Formats: sequence, structure tokens, C-alpha cells
Amino acid sequence: MSEDKRPGWLLRKMFGTKEEPRPEPVPVQPPDPKPVPHPVPQPVVEPPVAEPSVAEPVAPPPESPASFSEGQPDFATAATDVSHVPAPPGEPGEGTPGKNAVPDEIEGADLQPVEGAEERPPAGTAGDDPARGAEPADTTAQAFAPHAEPEPEVATQIFLPEPEAEPEGEKRGWWSRLTGGMKRTSSALTERVTGLFTKRKLDADTLEELEDALIQADFGIETATRISEAVGKGRYEKGISPDAVREILATEVERALAPVAVPFRIDTSKTPFVILMIGVNGAGKTTTIGKLAMKLKADGHSLMLAAGDTFRAAAIEQLKVWGQRTGTPVIARAQGADAAGLAYDAYEAAKQQGTDVLLIDTAGRLQNKAGLMAELEKILRVIRKIDAQAPHAVLLVLDATVGQNALSQVELFSKAAQVTGLVMTKLDGTARGGILVALAAKFGLPVHFIGVGEGVEDLEPFEARDFARAIAGLDKG
Repeated sequence: MSEDKRPGWLLRKMFGTKEEPRPEPVPVQPPDPKPVPHPVPQPVVEPPVAEPSVAEPVAPPPESPASFSEGQPDFATAATDVSHVPAPPGEPGEGTPGKNAVPDEIEGADLQPVEGAEERPPAGTAGDDPARGAEPADTTAQAFAPHAEPEPEVATQIFLPEPEAEPEGEKRGWWSRLTGGMKRTSSALTERVTGLFTKRKLDADTLEELEDALIQADFGIETATRISEAVGKGRYEKGISPDAVREILATEVERALAPVAVPFRIDTSKTPFVILMIGVNGAGKTTTIGKLAMKLKADGHSLMLAAGDTFRAAAIEQLKVWGQRTGTPVIARAQGADAAGLAYDAYEAAKQQGTDVLLIDTAGRLQNKAGLMAELEKILRVIRKIDAQAPHAVLLVLDATVGQNALSQVELFSKAAQVTGLVMTKLDGTARGGILVALAAKFGLPVHFIGVGEGVEDLEPFEARDFARAIAGLDKG
């Protein structure tokens, strides 16, 4: 019989009846969740921060749809996965560079403390607290500690570099070095002359401009006038080539310099032959002494050097270096010593050893300073107490770059020290090499050597013809 046909079905339909309970499903028991380990935070100086609470994993209720459609979660795996848990305070998180991490560049290196660096107390100690301030240093031990003896100072040695030796096949001769060194002077002069006599007649205006050009090159008024008259003689109102003007210029310069081109000689009857080197600051006295010593040594003379420039410590050391290069003894005192007394001792030592030549260096001094010139006169008086004829040669070293000031130097040094000859240096660093012609015309002092560079071979005996043709921009001929 069907449900609708059973007795009393209408009453149940109208008023309802209590439905028989159905049996409940047996719930599935989840596994016991494993407790999540909590790392113990390290003690730090910063104020305590509340630890974030970590929720215990809770199983979803059995009636949850996820229990039936998605399945039960794996609480065993969730218990070990703590990537979502923030790091405790005081520890760097994942991906954050550590405070004391070592950079890759120096990892594995043997790191040593820097000498003299101030050591800081470790973090977390009282010395790292900026609020406490610096603690007073304990000076008790320092007050009663014995004072350490200072270490002796080491004398400073100045070693000048050796001049670079040129290959044997490419070594330049003296003429090549002379023309190369005087190129600035010859270029400035010949360009001016070429401009004056190109497509122009030789008239009074042209000769006057030529004279001005020679004066500007420091030839002096007398020499410039004589050269201008020689160019215009027999050629007035006629044309003349620039090459012809340069030939006339070289001829007149050679004529002016020939009387003063005197070779330097050592009188072997005077032992020792005393050479006193004088000049202003920066003229190149000490370097010239070294170069001259090389030449005299090559000629077979025995030498002794005296470091009389006691005002400049570098000059003393520089002369010692030249003594080592030439195998020559050097007489020297401490910086600031009396130069006259040093010259006296050097003369006595050279005389006892039978030395052929004694080269005495002196301090650079301005020619217009009376006190400095008086010191130079004192050196002469002291030397002459031993030998009335000494010094046998007084060489004035002149810097060609000073131009007309060289005239004043020769005049005043000659009065104080009876200059016997000239050495002209640094002709390679000026476009005014004509000053040598003006000096020869005014004073007539012998010119023994000229220098056109820093090398030992760049100091050579003066030759009037070579100098004249080099300054005019002509070949040696």
C-alpha cells in the first residue's frame, strides 16, 4: 500500500506529524595539530615591543562545506610552515641585509684593525649609550709613565734622476741641440724680419722697424743700430730678400761676440785652482757646477766640491749627488753654517790633498741686496787670507730668461766679486737670447759656456759663429 493510501494520511497532511529522526553521520576526527615552535627573542637595548600573537590552527567545523567539497586541511604541514610569521624583534627578516653582514668584496679577507683608530665599545654596553656621554680618561698612568725617548730624525737625502741616455745611433750633436734650444729666439726674430722685407723696398721706415725688432729681442741699442746700418748700406731704396737680411744679421752678431768667446782654461801652476760660482737665485749655479765638474773630470783634473750654499738644504744634497756621479769628494756643513768658514776649510783640504781644482758653490743672492753682497765679499776675504790670488776664476751664472736684468747683475756682481767670466744658461727657455750680444757690447767679459738644456751634454763652450747663425735661423754653413 502506498504512502498516500495508508490510514490517517489526510490528518498527517493537514496537521503534520513528528518525522522520525534520521541517524547522524559519524564525524571524522582530525589529527592532533602539532604546536607551532616559537623562537625565543634575543635581548636588545631598544624598548620592548609586544610580540605578535600567533593564532593556533583551528579545524573547520564538520558542517563546513570545505570539509566535504575541498577536503580537510593538512594541519601537520601548516604547523611547520612559518613563513607568514614575522621575525622577532632584534633579528633581521628574510631578504633584509644583516647589520653585521660582511660584504662580498671583503669576505674571507684577513681584516686587521687600523692602527691609531679609536675603538668603540660593543653594542649593548654602557659605552655605546650616547646619553651617558664620554667617560673621563684615566690619566693617572700617563702622568707617572716615563717619557719615551724620541727617535732620531733621519736626514733627508735628495737623489736627482739621471738624465735619460739617448740611443747611440740617435744621439744629437751640439749644433742640433743648440739650434733646437734657440728655436724660440730665432723663430721670433726671423718671422719679424721676413715680414719687414717681403715685397718692400729698403727705406728709412723699414730700417727703423728692423732696429725696433732687434731691441725687443734684447740685442741692445748699440748692436741694433749697427745691424740696421749694415743692412741699409748700399741698398737704400732697393729690394732685399729676407735671407740676405739674416746673413747680415748673423755676420754682425758674430762680429760682436767673437772678442768674448774665450775658452775656459785651468792654470795648472796654481794648486788648487779655485773657481767661485756666483749668481742670483734660480740661475742654475749648482747644476752648472755639476756639469762643469763632469767636463773637468773628463779632461783628467782631480776635483773637490764645496757646498757653500748653506742657506738651502737642497743645494747641499744636490751637490753631494753630483759628487757621487763624478767620484768627487764634497766638503759640506749643516744648513745655516758660515759659508766663509766652509770655503776656508775646503781650500785647506784641497791644498793638503793636492787637488787640481776646487769648485765652490755659493748661495743665490739678489744683486741689489747690500747685506747679501757683503757676505759674498766676506768669502773672498777669507779665501785670500790663504792665497792672495784666489779665487782664480769667478764665474757669474746668468739666466737668459731675465732679459735686460742681466745687465744689472753683471754690473753689481762685478763690483762685489771681480767677475772673470760668464756662463749663460736656459737659452732654450726664452725668445730673448740676444741679451748675450748686449752684454758683450757693454762689458766685454769673456763668455765661457752656454747651456740649452738640463742634460750634462747641454753645457758647451761658447762659439761665436755657431751662436750667431743659430740665432739668425741659418744653417751651420
